[in-house]
Amino acid sequence: MVTGNLFNCRKHSWPPEEYVNKATLQLLDYDSAAPPEHAWRRRLNSHANRLKEFSVTFVEAVKMVGLGIRLWSYVREEASQGRKAPIDPFTRESCKPSASQGVPLGGMGSGSISRGFRGEFRQWQIIPGLCEPSPVMANQFSIFISREGGNKTYASVLAPGQHEGLGKSSDKGLSSWGWNLSGQHSTYHALFPRAWTIYDGEPDPELKISCRQISPFIPHNYRESSLPTAVFVYTLVNTGKERAKVSLLLSWANSIGGMSHLTGDHVNEPFIGKDGVSGVLLHHKTTKDNPPVTFAIAACETQNVNVTVLPCFGLTDASQITAKDMWDTMVQDGHFDRENFNAGPSMPSSPGDTHCAAVSASTWVEPHGKCTVAFAVAWSSPKVKFLKGCSYNRRYTKYYGTSEGSALDIVHDSLINYKWWEEEIENWQNPILRDNKLPEWYKFTLFNELYFLVAGGTIWIDSLSPAKDDKPPSSGNQCKATKMEQTDERVTESRVNCTESAIVEHSGINNHDSASGNRLHEERTDMKSSCPDMLAAPLKRESGFAYMHFKTNPDNVNEDVGRFLYLEGVEYIMWCTYDVHFYASFALLILFPKIELSIQREFAKAVLCEDGRKLRFLAEGNWGIRKVRGAVPHDLGTHDPWNEMNAYNIHDTSMWKDLNPKFVLQVYRDFAATRDLSFGVDVWPAVRAAMEYMEQFDRDDDGLIENDGFPDQTYDTWTVHGISAYCGCLWLAALQAAAAMALCLGDKDFSDKCKRIYLKAKAVFEAKLWNGSYFNYDSGSSSNSKSIQADQLAGQWYTFSSGLPPLFDESKVKSTLQKIYDFNVMKVRGGRIGAVNGMHPNGKVDDTCMQSREIWTGVTYGVAATMIFAGMEEQAFTTAEGIFTAGWSEEGYGYWFQTPEGWTTGGHYRSLIYMRPLAIWGMQWALSMPKAILEAPQINIMDRIHISPLNARPPYSNGVRKVAPKAHCFSNSVFNCSC
Repeated sequence: MVTGNLFNCRKHSWPPEEYVNKATLQLLDYDSAAPPEHAWRRRLNSHANRLKEFSVTFVEAVKMVGLGIRLWSYVREEASQGRKAPIDPFTRESCKPSASQGVPLGGMGSGSISRGFRGEFRQWQIIPGLCEPSPVMANQFSIFISREGGNKTYASVLAPGQHEGLGKSSDKGLSSWGWNLSGQHSTYHALFPRAWTIYDGEPDPELKISCRQISPFIPHNYRESSLPTAVFVYTLVNTGKERAKVSLLLSWANSIGGMSHLTGDHVNEPFIGKDGVSGVLLHHKTTKDNPPVTFAIAACETQNVNVTVLPCFGLTDASQITAKDMWDTMVQDGHFDRENFNAGPSMPSSPGDTHCAAVSASTWVEPHGKCTVAFAVAWSSPKVKFLKGCSYNRRYTKYYGTSEGSALDIVHDSLINYKWWEEEIENWQNPILRDNKLPEWYKFTLFNELYFLVAGGTIWIDSLSPAKDDKPPSSGNQCKATKMEQTDERVTESRVNCTESAIVEHSGINNHDSASGNRLHEERTDMKSSCPDMLAAPLKRESGFAYMHFKTNPDNVNEDVGRFLYLEGVEYIMWCTYDVHFYASFALLILFPKIELSIQREFAKAVLCEDGRKLRFLAEGNWGIRKVRGAVPHDLGTHDPWNEMNAYNIHDTSMWKDLNPKFVLQVYRDFAATRDLSFGVDVWPAVRAAMEYMEQFDRDDDGLIENDGFPDQTYDTWTVHGISAYCGCLWLAALQAAAAMALCLGDKDFSDKCKRIYLKAKAVFEAKLWNGSYFNYDSGSSSNSKSIQADQLAGQWYTFSSGLPPLFDESKVKSTLQKIYDFNVMKVRGGRIGAVNGMHPNGKVDDTCMQSREIWTGVTYGVAATMIFAGMEEQAFTTAEGIFTAGWSEEGYGYWFQTPEGWTTGGHYRSLIYMRPLAIWGMQWALSMPKAILEAPQINIMDRIHISPLNARPPYSNGVRKVAPKAHCFSNSVFNCSC
């Protein structure tokens, strides 16, 4: 796949005419059948090469021997309990990863199925935390064509060549089908959440075929975007002189991936629904007491389209109706018997047998005529069950109920509503796609990276209440929140107007001596807002790059959007990993801001909680408690999310230096962008607690936190000594954000404290790390202390993104970014693979550890976003284009729709389908920030600061009392709500 051209050429345009004949494009310019002008494209006969996984060096392996032994023991212990460890580098999937992925099916949080660009359905994630990557080869679209006169017939699966998993052609299973599509004249075009497959004269040279895949991923629509369904619209154009009978077939196995089709007790059932929607329900009984799943496959019958079904056929010679029998019937008749609709439920499948079903849609296409045929697939598994916790109802059950049979209603509504979905999708995407100032690769990659919000193991539940008929978990634990010590929090409400204030009584969580005056504790603050009006009208930057606005529907301002989880990655099974969400959260904030605020509220609650259960940390083998009060958790858990947090157990993350500042920075950015005052008031106690917690890491009382000589941040194999450019910059930015938020909420004393500490800490930071052109990696004396870290301005990125003043002089910011561009970007493969994490000042890659020598995709996007803010747009797009070239281009490594956490300079990946690459939406945020951010209150660090006396302070307790106003937005008057 990778050639020398990767580093020597740059392609700027991928017009559809290069992949599809112009005449065909003109014929398909009808009902959205033609592929879009901007899309990621592949020919179906492209080779799907095996991907190359990273490996540690001998030196790295020696350093990690102890960790490896302890991790191996932990993985085996979890397996003995029937659970998968959140990090398991020892178990290898039987299906080796390949460059074969495409746009996934469905909305968010209801389970997902991916579809490869050649047509196979793969990467099944129906059960939380479980991913079955192998394709289910019985799941196919096929076509049968006969022309009047009978001298021309064609029958083919609409997927090219022989696939893995197919046996000898003499059997009566899948190999008996017509796998004769070459793919030479067929192409795939992806623009998430839609994809087009164009069959330009194959298998019938006189029939042009477009298959359009549509999923209901619609920004700001919290209903449709939760639906587990996808629609496939076939447009047929007959260029021949004879009338053509065309039968399209969708075949589907009763399976949720892997070997699940063989477990038995699965039942298929035909149905005739409303509005001509007919098909088959496939009721799947899962194993290990997981909730059942029902699939619905259907087509829409019209005046010109006849729909028939075969409710059940098998894949072995012993089946009553074999796959060969099904295929032969379609070849001979082009349809099934109408009486099949009266067959009723099938007999349950026996263990070892497979139940499959098929839906056929037949039509006549006149010479030079056109016809449209629509199929849909839906699946319903209303309950989400976690191995150590409870079962919850998925988000879509709010609208469709909790029966598995709701798949029938969902598949019906999909076939009725898909055109409206497409209108909404186009209205969202067109302003960006039509912006001529944006590079073409950026436009479609921006949308395609959103695949992760569907295929990243997302779970979206209706509420935190367990499902009513839930059974106790097998472990015997009851379905209730884990008992965790929590700060006392009493909320009272007061009318909010320009004369009343919200009062927050807050006590610190650390009993440190504050005599120096650097501490952030304050026993009580009367909050009087000085925050001006923040509007969020549409805005176009002077550069003209893009558009952004926040939609606020006054009718659903109080809408409960449920709770949302997404994995760090399919190989790192931890929900909402927070240090990574820091990069990815821009996508949710822009597209689904209520989900973003919901996640932040969950972490705010977690900050004020403590879980005293003992946990062994595998890096050193030491013991600690699972969750420390005041510390932001690394994640929301794995097998019992929300109740058993910090599934990550490599290091004690209560000692990490980046999590708390990242929480403060994200909360302030979201608060400023959404104008949601009630959100700000609700999370404010956690923000203060998070800031106070960090003071213990300022061990020399200079206002700046110090790292502790181990990898105590998101780079969890990269050791830091003393003051860190990465963590120190985040801390400085957090001080600014906390000061600004305190100012908005009327907590002036706390704001002044943060400002004063910031001034002191900034001077120390620059004195110890600034070397004239960039900030050193850390203040230690190790061999890599002077390394150039690509991510060293992460805090500056967030101050830019939040409308706060720059942390450093413009000259220093630009000098640092130019250094990163010249060294971390351009000195590695000519800038064609992204920004390497660490680079020595002599131009050699920092190989201190595996992470220092890696290119992290999301970090590269974050660096590019920072460059955009600094006015370095050319360098920004060149930097980010390296990720596209190496990961997404045809000459690259093959990581499309499975973007990994990172790769080495040789292209070897680590952790496919990863959260952090969503940071490309941080670039979009930089190109077009909402007006609310641009008009956010500017804190003047040089103002005279009034510091209240700190003597006569009462003893600290763990209680938090807050008086919260009922408010949702700012208006011209202080705290005068006009919702």
